[in-house]
Amino acid sequence: MQHSHTNHWSGSGNDGHAVSATVTRDPVCGMTVEPDAGKPTAKHEHSLFHFCSEKCRDRFAADPTAYLSAQDPVCGMTVDRASARHMAKHGGESYYFCSGGCQAKFEADPERFAAGHVEAEAQPEGTLYTCPMHPEIVRDHPGNCPKCGMALEPMTPSVDAGPNPEYVDFKRRLMIAAPLALAVFVLEMGSHLGLPFEDWFGHTLFGWLQFALATPVMVICWPFFQRGWSSIVNKSPNMWMLIALGTGAAYLFSVVSLVAPGLFPAAMRDPMGMAPVYFEAAAVILVLVLIGQVMELAARERTGDAIRALLDLAPKTARKVTNGGEEDVPVETLQAGDVLRVRPGESVPVDGVVTEGRSSVDESMITGEPVPVEKSEGEPVTGGTLNKNGSFLMRAESVGAETTLSRIVDMVSKAQRSRAPIQAMADRVAAYFVPAVVAVAAIAFLAWLAFGPSPALSYAFVAAVSVLIIACPCALGLATPMSIMVATGRGANAGVLIRDAEALERFSKVDVLVVDKTGTLTEGKPALTDAEPQDGCDRMDLLSIAAALERGSEHPLAEAIVAGAREVEAPERESRDFDAITGQGVTGTVDGRKAALGNAALMEAEGIDVSVLRERVATLQGEGKTAMFVAIDGHAAGIVAVADRIKDTTPDAIRALHEAGMRIVMATGDAEATAKAVARTLGIDEVHAGVSPQDKHDLIERLRRDGHAVAMAGDGVNDAPALAAADVGIAMGTGADVAVESAGITLVKGDLTGIVRARHLAEATMDNIRQNLFFAFVYNTAGVPLAAGILYPFFGLLLSPIVAAAAMSLSSVSVIGNALRLRATKL
Repeated sequence: MQHSHTNHWSGSGNDGHAVSATVTRDPVCGMTVEPDAGKPTAKHEHSLFHFCSEKCRDRFAADPTAYLSAQDPVCGMTVDRASARHMAKHGGESYYFCSGGCQAKFEADPERFAAGHVEAEAQPEGTLYTCPMHPEIVRDHPGNCPKCGMALEPMTPSVDAGPNPEYVDFKRRLMIAAPLALAVFVLEMGSHLGLPFEDWFGHTLFGWLQFALATPVMVICWPFFQRGWSSIVNKSPNMWMLIALGTGAAYLFSVVSLVAPGLFPAAMRDPMGMAPVYFEAAAVILVLVLIGQVMELAARERTGDAIRALLDLAPKTARKVTNGGEEDVPVETLQAGDVLRVRPGESVPVDGVVTEGRSSVDESMITGEPVPVEKSEGEPVTGGTLNKNGSFLMRAESVGAETTLSRIVDMVSKAQRSRAPIQAMADRVAAYFVPAVVAVAAIAFLAWLAFGPSPALSYAFVAAVSVLIIACPCALGLATPMSIMVATGRGANAGVLIRDAEALERFSKVDVLVVDKTGTLTEGKPALTDAEPQDGCDRMDLLSIAAALERGSEHPLAEAIVAGAREVEAPERESRDFDAITGQGVTGTVDGRKAALGNAALMEAEGIDVSVLRERVATLQGEGKTAMFVAIDGHAAGIVAVADRIKDTTPDAIRALHEAGMRIVMATGDAEATAKAVARTLGIDEVHAGVSPQDKHDLIERLRRDGHAVAMAGDGVNDAPALAAADVGIAMGTGADVAVESAGITLVKGDLTGIVRARHLAEATMDNIRQNLFFAFVYNTAGVPLAAGILYPFFGLLLSPIVAAAAMSLSSVSVIGNALRLRATKL
């Protein structure tokens, strides 16, 4: 599948003028390029790039990866160079931005940001923060949840908000800590594998070198210990408490071993009298946890991209009509009752009612349907929808948080926060496991202190620390992330992109699939399906005249008729005296003959009798098609019909999903007749037609309240709230950016067969995770009693901390090896 790097969008620029609906940039120099202008092109990884000159193409061909993306100098987000909506030049360099807000900040102080000063922008004043897992926790400042330790997130989305400060902070910590932990690991493991590191440095210096490398890691990861302490203070045992106890015990044990080896029993010391150290265990575990946190925060950060994409749909300014004339004003200043002018190509600024003029408005943002809706006086219009070719005045009725777009943003934001992160399952386990481990360590310490051989305190300390080290959740922490990571790669190879790791777990349990129609079941654009001549008129002649009339129209149905005529090689003709009549159709003169194409209202206005064709038109409309009359020289000449065709892969996919035990429900903004016609063809179980984004969201919530596990598949802005509210959101990769950002799974090719593959992958992944958890718990369950010394009274055996560390490492290796088997999964 070949993609051309263009960014389809529409809206109003900061100056109030219309912005181009398509942005195609030369990824090398940043210039905008017209794709059809015959300029140089190059293909890279199935994508087609356009260039202003051969020189730029040659530079790209020499090093394509250098020109694929750029960093927004204001917020640090990654931006696609070839389709960036916002770009500015400064000092001979091109800078790309994720939003108009970032570009405006850059242009206000370019020297500051051009110097590489990327910062995490503060949220707007008054922002409240909450925990995704514990919504009852609300704070007026960012921080960590006192119950689970997870970072609090802003409750109110903002288009200008930069990256999560904690995400920025943890990435910096990881960049420093990871090399240090790797060095400790190489030193310690290398010596076990026969590498002469210890001989080179000497035993004492070797231990101090590990201390010097591991200590900064402990300091860098101090937030984890703060979270562990918080869990103790708040009496809420979780993984942070176990991590803090396990790594803290391993580090302190190692420091004592290094400073005072004589405190340990002789049986534990080597021939040189040195006790073992476990700096590498503490450092590596903390860095693994830090990697997991960065991945978690990155996933949460991506959910904000959907909000920003939605907010970017709304224009920043509006044309306000006053007694003194007209002026461009910020949208935030509008009030209910203001009269606004909406010009061709501009987005409607807020919700309201047309008071003067006529036009057609693209409402696909709300309905998902590609055909514009005719608007005249008294008709409602929605903020964020795109005005096509007419100009009209409107009266603002809903502004600010009351607009439809704002409510969609709010629904998506709340739905995304309601998704508990992967950490939830581990914390549920930890609520029982942590107190049990701490209790066993305390009992072991007291038992050895009371009944153990001399020195009893040393044996008691070793036993307690061994329990904490072997229980440290390295394998438990790896069980889910490793399987998800391997499954994500396997899915990508099959055209299934996993954006939300938890989506795989939930998808394996889904029993109801809600699907949008347009762009999901169907191609998403009208196509010519029927051309039926009347009274001796030739079919090619009918198509030729219809296409000649429609070449002057910008309507999507016109494009379908022109493309259909070209496909069958109908003769191309030119029309004169063209006239487009809003809400009715078009008229003109073709080869000296007066022609008209449109609905019954147009035929009646032209005095043309089409009664003989009405029954056939009704039949076509019952099949979900848009049928139009064609008249030549005052007589009915035939019918042309246009419809959104069902994708070739859809019927087989629906059958396979039914076989997998799923109930299929269609929810579409299209008319009921069209929706039911498609549902009959595909054997869909339930149909909801004419629904709004709110209705789709409510349908998902109702199904979930009834006890169903629900997946939603869609591709439009209007699907975003439902995608976010569903247990699993599935977006078509060919659809709107907002839909993709709101979903946990994206199908690259945009057809439902990808859902079948995703289901197989989800089931295989969950089986793998359960196996991993079994391995992890078997090691911990067997190892904890051994580390506590349960065998000593019977066999005189005491598990050394080094054996505990080895057992912990072995459990991690088994988990990783099992997870890698997913790469061979057949989908």
